[in-house]
Amino acid sequence: MKKTGSKYFRGIRGKLFLVILVTVGLVAVSFGLLSVYRNRIVDQRTTETRLRQVASMTEIAEATMTQATREKLTRITELEAYVADEIFRDAQSRVTMLCKNAGQIFTDPDHYGFKSYSGPDAAQDGELVAQMIPAPGVDTFDPAFQARVGLAANMSEIMISVCEIFHTDNVYMALPEGAFLSVSRSSGSWFDEQGMLLEYDARTRFWYKQAVEEGKLIFTDVEVDANTGELSLVCAAPVYGSNGELCAVIGTDLFLDTMQQTMQASEKDGGYNLVINRDGHAVVSTVKGDEFIVQSSGAAEDLRQSDNQELAAFIREAQEGPTDLRLVHLDSGAYFMVGVPVETVGWTMISLFSEDKVTEPVRNLQESFDRIEEEASDAYREKNAQLNLTFFSVLTVLLIGLCSVALWQGKRIVKPLNTMAERISELEEDHLDFQMEDAYRTGDEIEILAESFAMMTRKTTEYVEQVRKVTAEKERIGAELNMAATIQASMLPHIFPPFPDRKEFDIFALMDPAKEVGGDFYDFFLTDPDHLCLVIADVSGKGIPAALFMMTSKLILQNIAMMGSSPAEILAKANDSICSNNQAEMFVTTWIGILEISTGKLVAANAGHEYPALKRAGGSFELYKDPHGFVVGGMTGLRFKQYELQLSPGDKLFVYTDGVPEATDAEKELFGTERMIDALNEEKDAGPEGLLNNVRKAVDAFVKDAEQFDDLTMLCMAYKGP
Repeated sequence: MKKTGSKYFRGIRGKLFLVILVTVGLVAVSFGLLSVYRNRIVDQRTTETRLRQVASMTEIAEATMTQATREKLTRITELEAYVADEIFRDAQSRVTMLCKNAGQIFTDPDHYGFKSYSGPDAAQDGELVAQMIPAPGVDTFDPAFQARVGLAANMSEIMISVCEIFHTDNVYMALPEGAFLSVSRSSGSWFDEQGMLLEYDARTRFWYKQAVEEGKLIFTDVEVDANTGELSLVCAAPVYGSNGELCAVIGTDLFLDTMQQTMQASEKDGGYNLVINRDGHAVVSTVKGDEFIVQSSGAAEDLRQSDNQELAAFIREAQEGPTDLRLVHLDSGAYFMVGVPVETVGWTMISLFSEDKVTEPVRNLQESFDRIEEEASDAYREKNAQLNLTFFSVLTVLLIGLCSVALWQGKRIVKPLNTMAERISELEEDHLDFQMEDAYRTGDEIEILAESFAMMTRKTTEYVEQVRKVTAEKERIGAELNMAATIQASMLPHIFPPFPDRKEFDIFALMDPAKEVGGDFYDFFLTDPDHLCLVIADVSGKGIPAALFMMTSKLILQNIAMMGSSPAEILAKANDSICSNNQAEMFVTTWIGILEISTGKLVAANAGHEYPALKRAGGSFELYKDPHGFVVGGMTGLRFKQYELQLSPGDKLFVYTDGVPEATDAEKELFGTERMIDALNEEKDAGPEGLLNNVRKAVDAFVKDAEQFDDLTMLCMAYKGP
């Protein structure tokens, strides 16, 4: 009973029921659309006015915030650039002043004389003192060394005074003789944990080398300070004597922590600062995140070459001069950026401001409007829900009435269809006749359906019989094609090695037809004990016609060759014989060669076939572009040219049909002769069978699952000598 009811509601009754539901649904949707339209008419003016107000306020707010950001960021950047420039100018002044004094001392040593000096003392840690650190390997007892250092020690008080005037804790001077005179408050940092003096050779440091190489005051890239281990950059300059000799290099450290703290003092509300040197390296950065990490010069990223093209373009533009406000997108978010040059060192100060901070007031304004709109919408929806409840109550009553009508009408329609279904289920494979009954004669579409089904069963019976006949015929043709393929394969030499008692040469060949039978063929046979004939050919077309033409052509070529003719004569006679009765107008491209086994002389002729590939002993396979004649079977009276090749022991000859270079992959790309030659040379010293297998593997790997388009035939002969 439950099963019957399930069928009942899956049939036409259920469909009629579905029609009623869809109709009622459409009515409900229509009412909803009308209600929406009515509501839109009511609040259209209000909504449009509100949207215009929001759009106008948003536009004005965004323009105002952007302008304010431009002015503020430009002002801050210029200020920070000035601050940074002051830091660099201060360092430049210190070094310049010290260089001037040192130059006077070294050019007039008699006026200053010897001044005592001492090495680092851990007890003086925290005091501003001068100390001398000799380089490893320097003989500190050498009188010349002591005199030179004693002269340089006249700079000690000057260097201490400079530190006090400029409020810095670090200036130093390095002599080319290997002495390093340092004024700092970190005397204790020159000793290890066991109290041993650390080794230090200023002549090997980056700042010393760069100042000497450039011969002027320089600012280095960011490097690791040897004394403190902190990241710093150095302002340094060489001092030369009256004869132009290098007397010393004077420098001062600019520690990044100090510079960064100076710039962070103005960091507020999403703003950051960044200093870029001439090499595009970040030397000072207050930016949160990984985009602008300050590292030593060897590890620092050139931001001009950043993967972020937008950032790289901005950095390059900022290095050329002041920039306008620019929005740049980074991994950590979008930032407004402004660049200003730092004049003293030719570097660039960049200020960044988070886009989120700029647009935050606009977002707050939009959220306020959205909240007010949502409250008004909630009140309206509450009133509208009462009206919808009334409507859907009426709609439910209407639905019940319509469903009752649908079930009553469905019964009248379904009964003849059920009878028809029962009769159809009784049909069997051997009895497919469907007969008309009075139950189907309803005068409507059901009667038309029954008549159509009766006609269809009659035609199906006839079609089944035809299919049986066609299937039987197809099976017969398939069996004959298999037999034809077997016969064709048996006509070609297929036992290898073919001449086991002949050690003068080795030969191997294969043919893989594109269809059951193919039009390619190869052949090799002895015309006498000292002459080996080699043949490879490709018949126009495919399938059975090509296979029949192939067998005829093969027999004609073999019979003529056995008469002792030359390759050119064989092709000419075979051409006339084939043309004499070639109503199908088919032709065959042919390469034929006759090898004199005792001497290695090969006489060959080519009738429109592919170029052979030749490998000399110790060399590689290359295409041999031999002279071509016209195809065999094209027209009567043709004459063909032949040529000679002298083979030496170890030489190899490879001939093939166009199915090899014209093998095509799924993208319609050809395998080509270059890939074929590469496959041959992959194991160029392999035997003929190995060479052919390598070419076949290369073709299979290239075409993959693409359908084979043409027959694939290859032959290889290796000449070993008499």
